[in-house]
Amino acid sequence: MNIRPNHSHRIGTRRTLVAASLVAIGLGLSACGGSDSPQVLADHDTKPTVATSESTEPTLVLPTTIPPGTTSPSSAPTTAAQAGGNGLEGVAASTVQVIAQGTFVDPEFGAYEAAGSGSGFVIDPSGLAVTNNHVSECPDLAVIDIDGDALPALSWYDGEVTPGLEVYAAGFPLGNPEYTLTSGIVSKANAQGETGWASVDHVIEHDASIQKGNSGGPLVTADGEVVGINYATWTMSNTDQFTAIESGDAQAIIDQLAAGNDVDSLGINGQIVANEDGTLTGLWVSGVASGSPADEIGIQAGDIIDRIEGVTVGRDGTMADYCDVMRTHQPGDVLSVEVVRQSTGEILEGQFNGDYLMTTFSFADEFQDEAADGADYTAYTDVTDDTGMLTVSVPVEWYDIDGASIDLGGVSSTSLIASTDVAAFQSNWDVPGVQFVASEALIGYTADELLDLASTDECVSEGRVDYDDGLWYGRYESFTNCGGTGATSIVVAAFDDEGTYGVLVAVQVVTDADLVALDEILNSFDIFVA
Repeated sequence: MNIRPNHSHRIGTRRTLVAASLVAIGLGLSACGGSDSPQVLADHDTKPTVATSESTEPTLVLPTTIPPGTTSPSSAPTTAAQAGGNGLEGVAASTVQVIAQGTFVDPEFGAYEAAGSGSGFVIDPSGLAVTNNHVSECPDLAVIDIDGDALPALSWYDGEVTPGLEVYAAGFPLGNPEYTLTSGIVSKANAQGETGWASVDHVIEHDASIQKGNSGGPLVTADGEVVGINYATWTMSNTDQFTAIESGDAQAIIDQLAAGNDVDSLGINGQIVANEDGTLTGLWVSGVASGSPADEIGIQAGDIIDRIEGVTVGRDGTMADYCDVMRTHQPGDVLSVEVVRQSTGEILEGQFNGDYLMTTFSFADEFQDEAADGADYTAYTDVTDDTGMLTVSVPVEWYDIDGASIDLGGVSSTSLIASTDVAAFQSNWDVPGVQFVASEALIGYTADELLDLASTDECVSEGRVDYDDGLWYGRYESFTNCGGTGATSIVVAAFDDEGTYGVLVAVQVVTDADLVALDEILNSFDIFVA
């Protein structure tokens, strides 16, 4: 029989589509990255002893709760609950330094282990504190729990924030354990909050100087009430304007975080990157939270998320598009995702809260230089064999169908042929079409043995490659210049995961339109058993 090479919608081969040079959009901050046991240093005069641990896994993030063993500040004031009313002195007592040890993957420098530091502040005498957290992709906020009672807590400012309001930025810049306080005014009450690592709806712009390490610390009034949470922006080192997440918006998020709920987050610590010519943009994954939706589907540090729910990520250099998708869905919703694995060049697809990442492959892309130009097919339709067991989607122009069973290597097998002309397809190479063959008896063959049954000496074999699409696994072989016509033929020999059926799918490609049809065929062929 003339069964000819074909098959697969997701294939375990590698495509190198990513330029070697990637440019990070914005600052590569690790200040609020973390480990399973971060240090929390409270009160600038006394550093508490903290139980910490280090991990070499590239999934280290700041947790929402500090593990048992973390000690509370020994110098905590007994009048802690009134700290927010004690002016700027109360702010000093309530501001903490957060230090996290972790391993991250940087788009420029690769994997490295480092301690990052940021600031935070106590919001409840029981020990709840607020800080930034880049593993919370969009709001960039986290709630941590410091062991202890009657800790000094700050209160929220409930007045109107207007330009000219006197404000003070508290924190521990540049990883220095010495507490600092700078002053300024609000210059803009509602500024742009989009960056390459977070997306914030309501941001205050001010000129109270902050630097790396100030992120997560409080921006307060002269009375010590919290106006906002200091927040990293594009150029924090060479500017006289800085930003803070507005307290009203922050409180709603903090309440959810304190209740143990994730907010617009899938557990990714990352930043937007682009290649040199701008043909690829996406969210570079520096680290992944263990047990998060990202971790559950196999996303790794060093991956690039280039599409989520069909939306291209990072086109404007910010997290805006990614976070817009997050905000329009509920936690637990199934979200499609496309990932570029920079380390291997693989393109992977999967679903947050759904399917595990699998390698994708497009024959239309792979063999586009081998096929002649041709008119696009107008539409596709499902066709079946005579038994109704086999089904596949083909161009409507392939209206000639043969659904009779055949003998394949002495094995009676269900078969389906679709072409513009079945007789010509079976005898010539310059006619497009598909043949799909399946049988339970074929399970006794290896993939290479099945490919041998479909081999031909009228084409140039380009070799065999392993195939695994998550449902079917085996091998495929590609052929070029078939019959001296320049036609291409693809054959896939595969078996279902349950070991019930063996299949051969062969597609004959004459023009580039047939390559598009090939991808559709390989994404749609199926077996139905009554």
